[in-house]
Amino acid sequence: MNKANLIESVQKALGADTSKSHAAAAVEAVVDGIKAGLKKDKSVQLIGFGTFKVAQRKARTGVNPKTRQKIKIKASKTVKFVAGKDLKAKL
Repeated sequence: MNKANLIESVQKALGADTSKSHAAAAVEAVVDGIKAGLKKDKSVQLIGFGTFKVAQRKARTGVNPKTRQKIKIKASKTVKFVAGKDLKAKL
């Protein structure tokens, strides 16, 4: 499922009186809310769905696939998702 499919699904769930643009705005609002929560609190927990967390990646040594030379990869931040109990049960 991509973003367009998600918007269509939200539109159907909200009913026939909801326009596609309103459904798109709802999806964008949720995504923006998750981004803001991660930036502020470093974690967003949606009970029954899962938890988004900011995680640190350590600096490491990698290999350039073209030249096979070793390169240094800097430490960075990433987002991890841990599925909730209800989500796991539906899979």
